[in-house]
Amino acid sequence: MVIKNVNLETVCGITSKLPDNPYNEVAFAGKSNVGKSSLINALMNRKSLARTSAQPGKTQTINFYNINDAMYLVDLPGYGYAKASEEVKAKWGKMIENYLHSSKKLKAVFLLIDIRHDPSANDKMMYEWMVYQGFAPIIIATKLDKIKRSQLQKQLKAIREGLKVEPGTEIIPFSAETKQGRDEIWARIDALVLPEEA
Repeated sequence: MVIKNVNLETVCGITSKLPDNPYNEVAFAGKSNVGKSSLINALMNRKSLARTSAQPGKTQTINFYNINDAMYLVDLPGYGYAKASEEVKAKWGKMIENYLHSSKKLKAVFLLIDIRHDPSANDKMMYEWMVYQGFAPIIIATKLDKIKRSQLQKQLKAIREGLKVEPGTEIIPFSAETKQGRDEIWARIDALVLPEEA
């Protein structure tokens, strides 16, 4: 997709009503600090559209980015942030759950997992929950530039086994630094959200 314009159209906090968007949506979920904002910036070829931060737990709202008046990228709050209180975590969980349940335009969910580590308990819970909700999450293995090329297959296997992924689940290795994986992610998004040619 050639990105002509992008704007952060809607920001939903814990109490906001979700927008009834006219275009298809793809959502990005992942634990705090997995590189979600960096991924979104890389996808949109913007340096600082999604605010990145060394401090995890920065995204505490659901952010809807309108792309070309044709589709939305939806940035979900990071889960599993250790310093957030249980009460706040529960609210974020509810917010994500509510969105995944009630969005009529959601075409796919991408789940980001840090390629350097085995999936955490939170990652496993999120994956199982998405599958349970009827989604087939596409896994994006982030921070690819932080491992040696020789480790790639081993780490992908660790993600596959750690999440007990469903057969046929796609895992796309991605680096925000080198932009490796960006085209594959866009190809997947385009296939999911663009109106099929009649």
